[in-house]
Amino acid sequence: MLTVNQLEKRRQVAGVFIVLGLVIEALCLILSTPIAFVIFVAIGGLSMFIGIVLYLYSLVSNLRAPV
Repeated sequence: MLTVNQLEKRRQVAGVFIVLGLVIEALCLILSTPIAFVIFVAIGGLSMFIGIVLYLYSLVSNLRAPV
């Protein structure tokens, strides 16, 4: 059975958010409508921001764990 510790799980969730943001931004680059820019900045940027924050939080919270 595969075992995944908390750090790996948090990094996977952060990675999913970052990849989702990149996919949304890539799809918006194909479109040439004004609403595509709004989606590009709002949804894609927010998703990437959440992924980066979760990743950094997973690193910081791991430092506080007892050694």
